[in-house]
Amino acid sequence: MEAGHPLDRPVWGALTTLQAHLSLGDATARRFGPEYGLFAATADFSPGSLAALARLCGPGERLVLFEIDRRSAPPGLAVIDRGVCWQMVAETLAAGGSDAAITPLTEEDAPEMLALATLTNPGPFLARTHQLGGFVGVRREGALVAMAGERMKLPGFTEVSAVCTHPDHRGRGLAAALARAVATRVSARGETPFLHVLDHNAPAVALYRSLGFSLRRRMALTVLAQA
Repeated sequence: MEAGHPLDRPVWGALTTLQAHLSLGDATARRFGPEYGLFAATADFSPGSLAALARLCGPGERLVLFEIDRRSAPPGLAVIDRGVCWQMVAETLAAGGSDAAITPLTEEDAPEMLALATLTNPGPFLARTHQLGGFVGVRREGALVAMAGERMKLPGFTEVSAVCTHPDHRGRGLAAALARAVATRVSARGETPFLHVLDHNAPAVALYRSLGFSLRRRMALTVLAQA
């Protein structure tokens, strides 16, 4: 496979470098451990690599491919959903601030984090997804109402992810404040923040543009399960 920009294959980049310890598989195909995430990737698209990918998907499980090109299902798997996302990067964050009381989230907050993600569906969020990167949140009257954190990590880049707000607390700038806080922390480490948003979600694209993110390229999302 020809070498390209690292963000052209963020899943493979993450699972073979900084997050290899969270992965299952081998040199031909890898996936996040099933409690961390659904993302998977192959070293290339040869028959051997695709067969290895199929072996990583157990009964009742799903795998999500995230590539620059639309992928077909390997033998033994079936495509159950497709989508297109914008990949956005922030070389320089826009100036701004918020009076939201943002606090770090810990392991004790995990049940609330999972409940909020299940309600709002910011993307795949499983039992240990919160352990992928420092999550922050906003509470109102003691309840977690908004959060954001980090997901895929590869040399020089960290993904801002799981940005979500309870429906009763939207329209107050909490998502922007939290995404900015996470992206600022990533930038302070000398890394480039990036994120993914469904291409038809114009409000979210506009929000991230306001923070300094720019469109990099479209990415194809393919969800697989056993045939």
